[in-house]
Amino acid sequence: MNREDNLKPNWEKGESGNPNGRPKGSKNRSTIARRWLEVNQNLKNPITGISETMSQEDLMTLALIKKAREGDVNAYKALMDSGYGAPVQQVEQTNIEIPLFPDVQENDSDQ
Repeated sequence: MNREDNLKPNWEKGESGNPNGRPKGSKNRSTIARRWLEVNQNLKNPITGISETMSQEDLMTLALIKKAREGDVNAYKALMDSGYGAPVQQVEQTNIEIPLFPDVQENDSDQ
């Protein structure tokens, strides 16, 4: 067997390389995470200290706000990026042609 034979798939055209694959209807990780973030629970608000019904997403956001208010710069940055979008970084570039050897005169003739 040469190297090229090893790189070719061993199945026919139209045949799947993974026939069992992921079962139809199974949920991916982001779907499952969103479902659990939406679960409501009666919890103590970390900012007000009052017990209230909120989602896990609300609770985590409030906890992040509390950390930011206590001086956690990373929490502040995460909140600002989530709320207002990460700042766009722009780089201004100006190309100025500077001779490599300024003391050498350019000459059109080949010597």
